[in-house]
Amino acid sequence: MLFFFRHVIQKEFGKIDGVVRAKRRPYIPVVLSIEEVNTIISVLRHPYDLVVKMLYGCGLRLFECLNLRINNFNFDAGILTVHDGKGKKDRTIPIPQVLYDELKHQIDNVHALHQKDLSDKYDGAFMFDSIEKKYKNAGKEFIWQWFFPAKTLTEVEGSHEIRRYHLHESHVQKAIKKAVNKARLTKRATAHTFRHSYASHLLQANYDIRTIQELLGHSDVRTTMIYTHTVKSRTIKERRSPLDF
Repeated sequence: MLFFFRHVIQKEFGKIDGVVRAKRRPYIPVVLSIEEVNTIISVLRHPYDLVVKMLYGCGLRLFECLNLRINNFNFDAGILTVHDGKGKKDRTIPIPQVLYDELKHQIDNVHALHQKDLSDKYDGAFMFDSIEKKYKNAGKEFIWQWFFPAKTLTEVEGSHEIRRYHLHESHVQKAIKKAVNKARLTKRATAHTFRHSYASHLLQANYDIRTIQELLGHSDVRTTMIYTHTVKSRTIKERRSPLDF
């Protein structure tokens, strides 16, 4: 009613004594075990298995994962840079060492596809407007190619340009749903569940909450604190010398 009065008919609702504003209950996310994550990955086909490995291994949101480009990876430093995450923020995340070979193989696949696109005279990958205006041919450079490119080229409406977009999020979501059903899980798992699992498993491994906050890109630590409800509480006694017993 407050929303209706203030934003629709643009009038004040008036003062009502004794009415308490409803509080939103904290949502406790679904978390998968490591075994369940591995089971889902095992029934996924490429490139969806690698997408899920990145969602879980780096704690990425789905749109952050699909928006990755070749130049986001720094294997020498072991760092993945996420640009324009939620809230238009950038952050860095350690690249899982176990994925190095698989990620480099994917880059080789992208390079081969890029060479074919160039020979077919395509107009480049879809780019940010700011980059497109500053560097006209940036979309044709290898470093700006999508890490998870779409399987087909796209014709730009209103022009004769042929460009390549990244893998569509609906395809990933359908693949994950199918894999979850095939794995016969008793939990409702989506693409975002792997991010929840990433944070919860770091907490179980005794990572401090501030570090997890930075890795997830949360502005407020209270958002990260929700993961304290997804793991069993453990009380560690203060370490003492036997001489002090």
